[in-house]
Amino acid sequence: MDKKSRDKKEKAMSCSFCGRNYNAVKRLIQGDRSVYICNECVEACYTLIQKDRTDSTKHFSKKIPTPASIKKHLDEYVVGQERAKKVLAVAVHNHYKRLVSDVSDDVELEKSNVLLIGPTGSGKTLLARVLAKIIDVPFAIADATTFTEAGYVGEDVENVLLRLLRNADFNVTRAQQGIVYIDEVDKISRKGPNASITRDVSGEGVQQALLKMFEHSIVNVPPQGGRKHPEQQYIQIDTKDILFICGGTFGGVESIIRKRVGKKAIGFDAKADFVDDKSAGEIMSKIKIDDLIEYGLIHEFVGRLHVIATLMPLDQDDLIKIMLEPKNATVKQYQKIFEMENAILEFSRETLIEISKKALERKTGARALRSIFEDFMLDVMYDLPTSGKRSIYTVTPEVVNGKSRLIPQKLRKSA
Repeated sequence: MDKKSRDKKEKAMSCSFCGRNYNAVKRLIQGDRSVYICNECVEACYTLIQKDRTDSTKHFSKKIPTPASIKKHLDEYVVGQERAKKVLAVAVHNHYKRLVSDVSDDVELEKSNVLLIGPTGSGKTLLARVLAKIIDVPFAIADATTFTEAGYVGEDVENVLLRLLRNADFNVTRAQQGIVYIDEVDKISRKGPNASITRDVSGEGVQQALLKMFEHSIVNVPPQGGRKHPEQQYIQIDTKDILFICGGTFGGVESIIRKRVGKKAIGFDAKADFVDDKSAGEIMSKIKIDDLIEYGLIHEFVGRLHVIATLMPLDQDDLIKIMLEPKNATVKQYQKIFEMENAILEFSRETLIEISKKALERKTGARALRSIFEDFMLDVMYDLPTSGKRSIYTVTPEVVNGKSRLIPQKLRKSA
């Protein structure tokens, strides 16, 4: 072999990371085609990985937030729902405890997955989003309606772990200590109480696929998302320390509860414990695991959701508080917009009562408030940047009902 060919071979057989020749290192490991890595680069990579693992473990050596402090943060954004907030606060607090617990101890702490049940607009998703702000672990939110059984058009359930992995900057150890919120979980209930002759790929099939994630299992996650195929490289994630929180409206489960509770009385003189005159919130508070199974959730799925918390429907007082008190209150948002235009926006008590009545009629909870505000604020928001300087706007019930326009009044110089 001539010198030119030998130099070309030596140049080709060098570490693709540090560039050192195979003669300058102890061992050169060949990868795909002409890719090499030396033993020193392998040791350096191993040291970095170990450091990441150590840092992620030390991360939870800080003071664990108490349930009271977690609930205090939730109170700043969510009105009412005291029990649901306490359930989430305790679940997250215990989740931190598991992460810092001594693995060599004889007692092993197990996680308690949570199921939130409540009507639309009662704050289930908002609770999850606020948790994502205040906790210091990776957090992912997914919609169960997009999931299908593996091999069918739709999203694989493993993609929820991919979102968690991305939020952890692909630090697997940190992602394995995160929290996942799965919304609209009632939409994956079985389509009927009896087994179907066709595959229920977006119902019971998804529940079966979620079972392994809810407890201790190693899940293969495709790093680029999408469908799985044999040639693809996977990232393995252990779900043992991942806390799962599920939420759903479970519309129609009230009739199942009424039927169960109304069957308690037997005999001529016995008084039946009917709940027809009870509110929807009182009925939902009586929910049991058997009701969820009759609704369409399979036994194994419900058995892995250890804590069930019901959210109460919002009444008129709750809607008024939602408009005024939270950090992201609707009234505060619009007042801030007017303040940026050098104008003042005011709401009377009667106006807020009228808005809350219209929201209750729509039966979509707090979600109705934003659309109601947009209806009567559209015209004035359109004219505000050009004619709203040094003006005060007072919203009245007539403005909310569309009987009059929101007319600006000039501010005095002392204002």
